[in-house]
Amino acid sequence: MSVTVETLEKLERKITLTLPVGVIQSEVDARLKRMARTVKMDGFRPGKVPMTVVAQRYGYSVHYEVMNDKVGEAFANAANEAKLRVAGQPRISEKEGAPEGELTFDAIFEVFPDVKIADLTTAEIDKLTAEVNDAAIDKTLDILRKQRRTFAQRAQDAAAQDGDRVTVDFEGKIDGETFQGGKAEDFQFLVGDGQMLKEFEDAVRGMKAGESKTFPLAFPADYQGKEVAGKAADFMVTVKKIEAAHLPEVNDALAKSLGIADATVEGLRADIRKNLEREVKFRLQARNKQAVMDALIAKAELDLPNSSVQAEVDRMVEGARADLKQRGIKDADKAPIPDDVFRPQAERRVRLGLVVAELVRGNELHAKPEQIKAHIEELAASYEKPADVVRWYYGDNRRLAEVEAIVIENNVTEFVLAKAKINEKTVSFDELMGQN
Repeated sequence: MSVTVETLEKLERKITLTLPVGVIQSEVDARLKRMARTVKMDGFRPGKVPMTVVAQRYGYSVHYEVMNDKVGEAFANAANEAKLRVAGQPRISEKEGAPEGELTFDAIFEVFPDVKIADLTTAEIDKLTAEVNDAAIDKTLDILRKQRRTFAQRAQDAAAQDGDRVTVDFEGKIDGETFQGGKAEDFQFLVGDGQMLKEFEDAVRGMKAGESKTFPLAFPADYQGKEVAGKAADFMVTVKKIEAAHLPEVNDALAKSLGIADATVEGLRADIRKNLEREVKFRLQARNKQAVMDALIAKAELDLPNSSVQAEVDRMVEGARADLKQRGIKDADKAPIPDDVFRPQAERRVRLGLVVAELVRGNELHAKPEQIKAHIEELAASYEKPADVVRWYYGDNRRLAEVEAIVIENNVTEFVLAKAKINEKTVSFDELMGQN
């Protein structure tokens, strides 16, 4: 059968489908007969309900199901015969004036676009590099030591300084009234650690145990407590105890306490270096992948299927509602979230997905099983029991699909970087780790 495809606009197409009435009725009769064998109705034994009664009760719904199935099947066959890559679901409507014994339908739908990618050798990409140096290892060691620090009470006349843990009572008032969350007893915090607002820390720094002080504090306009954000308060604080921090020495005992196989300082530093290099690799991959994807979008020419964009918008809106629900927002599922909020991001995702898919198809950049295995093993290497993590990934097809998508993106990134003009830029370890 020859299929006539009419182009309506850009990616929109139309196909007219024809179905014999007899085929529809024959399938309806067959389904009703199968149903009659098991259907239960008051006044009849199972399987003994007359066909006329079954048809009267269920005929409309069965006819509707058959029509949907047969029209869907006819559309799929027609699209396949015309070698069309259909995007989204078709809009199908019945036509009037069909020849006797036939039903005709118009199916209006979108197809995926032809993707034209310009010469990638003309693309210019900044590729970032970074290295793990001794300073980075030292900084990580300091973090590990702080996580295992102990505290000892200072002398009575000692003044609080950065790094000390202080125990205080405080009370804050706005316009002479204590506000919610503005009062506490035996409250502990580390001076200079950023746990408290700067004005609070500045007031406590230099105080001694037993001393009290009153000071003003201006809450930032973007303060998390909305009821006090942007307001000025008066605080009174009393220091009850000051404790000095003691960090463990960097020695073999520390390495042993951290579970390092080679329980030496050298073994500890080597383990830190290995973990940091793995983290640096992942972060560089993410940053360079983003630069590659930006370059790909700039070099690609294509129309976007509206159905695909709308589907992506719908997913993002549902994700936003789920996030609101998780935060405890009442009636989150009914929250008015305009599509336009997500449309630019949805368009970018769809565009990028189509471009990447075209590049993968045309250059055999699919994820190979050994690549997926290697990536999972690399992810698992930072855990205490890597074998359990590997089993966890392979135990769920959805998790495997997520890894496969990452590997494909990495393949695309390497492919593009091998063709494009590369400007290598070195970033410091601190700068790279500051990027989330």
